[in-house]
Amino acid sequence: RLVTFEQGGQTRVGVQLPNGDVADVTKTDGSIPQGMKAVLEGGESVLAAITKAAASGSNIVPKAEAAIKAPISNPDKIICVGMNYVDHCTEQNIPVPTEPIIFSKFATSITDPGAPIYYPPETENLDFEVELAIVVGKTARRVTAENAMSYIAGYTVAHDVSARDWQLKKNGGQWLLGKTFDSFAPIGPAIVTLDSISDPHNLGIRCRLNGETVQDSNTNQLVFKTEALIAWITKFVTLQPGDLILTGTPPGVGCFRKPPLWLKVGDVVDCEIDELGCITNTITAEP
Repeated sequence: RLVTFEQGGQTRVGVQLPNGDVADVTKTDGSIPQGMKAVLEGGESVLAAITKAAASGSNIVPKAEAAIKAPISNPDKIICVGMNYVDHCTEQNIPVPTEPIIFSKFATSITDPGAPIYYPPETENLDFEVELAIVVGKTARRVTAENAMSYIAGYTVAHDVSARDWQLKKNGGQWLLGKTFDSFAPIGPAIVTLDSISDPHNLGIRCRLNGETVQDSNTNQLVFKTEALIAWITKFVTLQPGDLILTGTPPGVGCFRKPPLWLKVGDVVDCEIDELGCITNTITAEP
């Protein structure tokens, strides 16, 4: 469980232990980069050094002293996939896509677990979306589905916060602006590597609003799973270490409810995926 944490005003990479404490691996081994993007760019040798440093049992930071941040804050790309759950298509009474629907968010939308999601004055239709996020581990271009998993560093939890009026009614129908306001991409709490996940395509995924479950599905409902997405996306763009792919949301989002269920200031949203963890953020008036 690779995390980015802050202690005493310094932010660096660590390994989250089962009890929530963090192994301060860069203190144990000074050759390990302090930033997550550099760790991923370093490849298998850096990950091996991190594993060794964590196993040493040295330099353990107690959970209470380690503020967990977004695991990566500076990806080159955040690529998103629309309409990628069978049950999400069913709730809208639309056909299941035959090709992935791709859009994007900007890196400035990333925010930390526990940080505010700012409610912009420009929107009246703020909505929630829990998502499984793929973290790219190696440079990838025209990768086959058969080889795709070797390019994956791991997975994390993402919240694809959405201003539906800007996504669906304004900006000429382009989704970008409605998806990429600042703070519209909480991610975390950790990047869980492939060897620590039983099956990324068979994990319970859920969203709670003020303690009430509003989305509850399983990643086995994904239309296009990791292999297909990597093969498709790398036809068009080069993926780089640290890039994020938000794989879509299950049913239950606010905009398709009758009446619609919009987020409001003071709401607390939990996004949770089995084996990956939970991120909690509060909707806050933009300062």
